[in-house]
Amino acid sequence: MDSDDENVEETVEGQLDDDGLPHGFCIVSYSSTDRFEGHFVHGEKNGRGKFFFFDGSALEGFYVDDALQGKGVYTYEDGGALHGTYVDGELNGPAQEFDSDGRLIFKGQYKDNIRHGICWIYYPDGGSLVGEVNEDGEMTGNKIAYVYPDGRTALFGKFIDGEMLEAKLAYVTSTEGEKPHFEMVSNSNSPVYTFDKSTSSGIATNPLLPDPYECERVYVADSLISNAGEGLYAKVAVGPNTVMSFYNGVRITHQEVDSRDWSFNGNTISLDEETVIDVPERYSTTAKYCASLGHKANHSFTPNCIYDPFVHPRFGPIKCIRTTVAVEKDEELTVAYGYDHNSIGKSGPEAPEWYRQQLKAFHLSQEK
Repeated sequence: MDSDDENVEETVEGQLDDDGLPHGFCIVSYSSTDRFEGHFVHGEKNGRGKFFFFDGSALEGFYVDDALQGKGVYTYEDGGALHGTYVDGELNGPAQEFDSDGRLIFKGQYKDNIRHGICWIYYPDGGSLVGEVNEDGEMTGNKIAYVYPDGRTALFGKFIDGEMLEAKLAYVTSTEGEKPHFEMVSNSNSPVYTFDKSTSSGIATNPLLPDPYECERVYVADSLISNAGEGLYAKVAVGPNTVMSFYNGVRITHQEVDSRDWSFNGNTISLDEETVIDVPERYSTTAKYCASLGHKANHSFTPNCIYDPFVHPRFGPIKCIRTTVAVEKDEELTVAYGYDHNSIGKSGPEAPEWYRQQLKAFHLSQEK
């Protein structure tokens, strides 16, 4: 990132010394279309300067005898940034990395441009991975942990390049110098968790193994909403922006959902432009499926939660249920299902009948 060894200098804007070398503040353009703006002393970069690379990325810092030394900032093409410590032009020492929205996504050490030692990887949803990386800088080893968004509940064990191979429940007891300490939950009934991403036909290898984080936060009981069946409730009082539950299911296409009757789509949620998560009818009771409970949250036009993307260590990319306001213990959790209210050329919303009736009742209540 810091070298122009393979570049051929083409133009120099600025002062030159008696030998025709850049001296003072100069702008040097290279054959690769990279550009450097900064201070030179007799042809060598010395002082503050910034590389502008052909792909839109950039590197800024303080140069000594043509090499970046000390604190430097590498900015990616998408606006993300790596704040690191450089020794002779290579990353060596503490570093932090941020995404294009300014959120911290990595914290740890580098050695010779490779991640080294205890490192943290942070997900936008609030979860994180932590452990000692291998010689290639990967989260691979027998002492890696996924830490849930509460910063306390963890799955500790064997991971390969960040993917959970086998792990057990643990709790973070302290963090000293960025190194976390864990208390393992060890008993004869302690389950082993593995990465178990669903398919179009399989929802989970063990559909009756609950999620330990979810178990501490929600339970299922009869809904207070008329004719809604069961609902999802808070076990504890929490503030806004708290992940409460997870929505896992089989992965099917939007075309499949759109082509079948509404009666088959009671537990479907869009994951992305290609995939819909579905909890089929045969898994609708907790006696048949309780690995995740997000599908139990009922609809409301004044919800206290939202669906949010989540990268789960066991289920992979799914949706979670996250509070938007403070929620009391034993309060029912609700979300807006987001059906189309304004279908063109149809008699009403593109939604099931129960939703149409609720929408009508909601409009009437608003008019009073």
